Amino acid sequence: MTTDYEDVVARYEPVIGLETHVELGTRSKMFCGCSTEFGAEPNTHTCPVCLGLPGALPVANEKAIESTIRIGLALNCSIASWCRFARKNYFYPDMPKNFQTSQYDEPLCGEGYLDVEVDGQTVRVGIERVHLEEDTGKNTHVGTSGRIHGAEYSLVDFNRAGIPLVEIVTKPVASTGALAPEVAKAYVTELRDILRTLGVSDVRMEQGSLRCDVNTSLNRPGAEWGTRTETKNVNSLRSVERAVRSEILRQAVLLDRGERIVQETRHFSETTGDTRPGRSKEEATDYRYFPEPDLVPIAPDAEWVASLRKALPELPSARRVRLRDELGVSAEDMVQMTNAGVVDLVGATVDAGAPVAEARNWWLGYLAQKSNEREIDPTELPISAGQVARAIALVADGSLSVALARQAVDGVLETGTDVDAVVAERGLKRVSDTGALEQAADEAIAANPEIADKVRSGKLAAVGALVGAVMKATRGQADAAAVRQILLDRLGVQ
Repeated sequence: MTTDYEDVVARYEPVIGLETHVELGTRSKMFCGCSTEFGAEPNTHTCPVCLGLPGALPVANEKAIESTIRIGLALNCSIASWCRFARKNYFYPDMPKNFQTSQYDEPLCGEGYLDVEVDGQTVRVGIERVHLEEDTGKNTHVGTSGRIHGAEYSLVDFNRAGIPLVEIVTKPVASTGALAPEVAKAYVTELRDILRTLGVSDVRMEQGSLRCDVNTSLNRPGAEWGTRTETKNVNSLRSVERAVRSEILRQAVLLDRGERIVQETRHFSETTGDTRPGRSKEEATDYRYFPEPDLVPIAPDAEWVASLRKALPELPSARRVRLRDELGVSAEDMVQMTNAGVVDLVGATVDAGAPVAEARNWWLGYLAQKSNEREIDPTELPISAGQVARAIALVADGSLSVALARQAVDGVLETGTDVDAVVAERGLKRVSDTGALEQAADEAIAANPEIADKVRSGKLAAVGALVGAVMKATRGQADAAAVRQILLDRLGVQ
């Protein structure tokens, strides 16, 4: 038995599948006029319809239907000419009606695909269906575990109940081998970028407007697919990859012992990086689906669908190709920027006036470091491409050194203000007063006579210590090259 990942994927073939739930960014809910604004006081965005009170009748949100069709078109799906809603019957406290209005055997969109690039390879992820439903409310289980089992009591907020929710279900993705975790992450990343480009959702995983369930199974090469588990509500791109890798390792250990995999839901722990059991799914739940009697069927007009297809914006994959040509970057640079998720950010920074090389270096370097520290995607950093371009411009015109520009960027990330305001408030502008620099150089020489003598005797490397002293005295706001030349001049060294 081993938990070495490379050994495991040499002996087992992973099969993955992803079910992604997307809250649409409509102003009102799916079947009523209640607001969808996030963060309101609990149970303030509710009405008889989304609370399921007797006699309340739903009316479908046309904008939500349009958004779902646009998603399907972007994912190369076929669009149904006729479909309808169904009632999915089950009881849970966050379901005020005791059923969810969803779609069952007649989805609005079906049979599509999404191509993703992973490690220089194109992987086609088949899309089984894209259907429209309503979101549930939110349960808060109060107690040490944070789950319903062992909770002292539970609270329910119905503000989210009824928000338009699109579910995008992939077909099983096989034959990816060791790349399965990266393929899962790449798929959700590309899907999120498409949804953001379409403008149908803010796709904020930390707020739950994009949630992902990850299915994973293992089988011996050539054997039938194994029993899958479903890791629920994975809420970051990084965690999608970690959840798949964790499940591959966990299942391999059990199979090596001769044990069987239990079909169940599992929960991913951000802290430990592993999954924990949820509820068994070995027996299919009978949701007693039947057509929703209070809603008319959906029959999208073919001309309307054609107009929506024609009006689709440039999608991320096409935009990357265009940006590669416009930016003139190498294929290697493009792969690096794609893997880091910064292609559009680099492009936007260049559009704001920055040179390509500087924009690339900032997003792949210092800003990538900042996003890693915060464990967020670079697009989630609270700084705009325009602000990054401004920092680059201040370095270019000599107002800031690179070190000072990084301090300015840090200030933007911390406060949300712009670069110029941070520079002014923190006094970050580079010291260019020659008299002040000469005075600081004289003070450094006087304080370090032994080092000064070494420089005079020809050991020019020693001047670095004096440069450091001046830079410290000027809080890093002097030009190091200029300081070095001033020191050499004061010491009479040519």
